[in-house]
Amino acid sequence: MSVLLIVIYFLNSIITTICILLVVAFYTLAERKVMASIQRRVGPNLIGFWGLLQPIADGVKVLFKQPLIPRAAPPVMFILAPALSFFLALLSWSLIPLSATITVVNSSLGVMLLLAISSLGVYGIIFSGWASNSRYAFLGSIRSSSQMISYEVAMSLSLFPILLYSKSLNLMEIVVVQNTIWNFVWLLPNMIIFFISSLAETNRTPFDLPEAEAELVAGYNVEYSGFTFAFFFLAEYANMFLLSSLNVIFFFGGWGFFVFWGESFGLWFIFKLVTIAFLFILVRATVPRYRFDNLMDIMWKVFLPLLGSLFIFWNIIL
Repeated sequence: MSVLLIVIYFLNSIITTICILLVVAFYTLAERKVMASIQRRVGPNLIGFWGLLQPIADGVKVLFKQPLIPRAAPPVMFILAPALSFFLALLSWSLIPLSATITVVNSSLGVMLLLAISSLGVYGIIFSGWASNSRYAFLGSIRSSSQMISYEVAMSLSLFPILLYSKSLNLMEIVVVQNTIWNFVWLLPNMIIFFISSLAETNRTPFDLPEAEAELVAGYNVEYSGFTFAFFFLAEYANMFLLSSLNVIFFFGGWGFFVFWGESFGLWFIFKLVTIAFLFILVRATVPRYRFDNLMDIMWKVFLPLLGSLFIFWNIIL
């Protein structure tokens, strides 16, 4: 029986990985199409019908590019850094419940495991900057790690009222508690802060400061090419979808839909996930980039005092 369970978990992991890679590939196409429409320019439209084969062409191009390793860089650490980021991004998805029955791992400490895995993701970026043996890459990695660590604090604090209310760290139980009212109705400030922190955590516009080309020459991944760069690219988008799914689970009722409380094979979850992912694109297409000092001021001078006050208030109420 134990061997059968191992095989089932392995197959679930493989299927989940393939689905994530396909979704990430075609999300990049949707992102470019939507941004082109918003900014009134032409998006991908040459490769395939309406440009639908553009993600495949991009993937083939990246895979066949020569992976260059700087002469003075430690090759093991240089390759391990993007692989670590990619692996941790996929590992987090094993904890996400798409419905009451569709999940790879149903852990009673799901929230703690997600926060732990996300905190480990910083090491992949630090290792990449250090192993590149470049001052620009190292500065980009330091900037990115400080940004990610700072906004992990905001994300954690914004979840405290939900954990107090649901009295559980299990993601499925947090969803089930919202069968009458979604958390965003009474935790709107926390939801907004969590969404903004998700943008900062994934280095998305307007917080894409580690990749500010005019300042740091593309940041921590400037020395990467080929499949090693693809690992960073896939990890970033997988993390973006992961945090979009966490927005759905913590604040928008997961797979439920108000009065109609059914699994629907995860269809409601996917619909909400696509909606949140569209907001990521909308923000990128319309909001200009912040300065780094403004980014840190928002976290430590605005979000932290506000979340501390909200935590004290909800701790008294709940």
